[in-house]
Amino acid sequence: MKERIQLTVNGEVHDIVVDGNKTLMEVLREDLRLTGTKHGCELGECGTCTVLLDGEPVLSCLLLALDAEDSKIGTVEGLAAGSAPHELQIAFGELGASQCGYCSPGMLVSAAALLRDNPAPKREEIRDYLAGNLCRCTGYLKILEAIELAADRVSERRAAGETSPEHRIPARPAAEHGPDLEPIEGKRGSA
Repeated sequence: MKERIQLTVNGEVHDIVVDGNKTLMEVLREDLRLTGTKHGCELGECGTCTVLLDGEPVLSCLLLALDAEDSKIGTVEGLAAGSAPHELQIAFGELGASQCGYCSPGMLVSAAALLRDNPAPKREEIRDYLAGNLCRCTGYLKILEAIELAADRVSERRAAGETSPEHRIPARPAAEHGPDLEPIEGKRGSA
């Protein structure tokens, strides 16, 4: 049976009609086109579908969309503040913490909740917190290092009194080999 519900996702209210048996993950991906939330095992085992529900990480594959109606939902798309990515997103990119990237949205969302509650976690605390988020590519070391780097940066900016220390626009790296070169007109693949 279809029902009309309102979901608040990343601060935006969505008035939608859904099947009563649809999971939050399915509604986010299929109805709202927020495909950052990944479709993994559908058994609550892998963590790729992790979103924040009233600030707490939950597995959206195990939660009916109807049960999320009166909650605030946060997805990986909502981590950025406008054009300023979350420090975790920057650190993941800088350190190569994403290999295939499939687990990254769930890892990022979970790590953001961790840093909100524990701004200076020890490595073992990060491991414990991310125990439900599986990665098949990285071996986890780069993920742990990226979370530690983000935590250090956020702590430094928080100590300096910045109002939104979790977000920043990364500086564009300086060109390593001189100024930007203009493209050469001609055939593709020609030398």
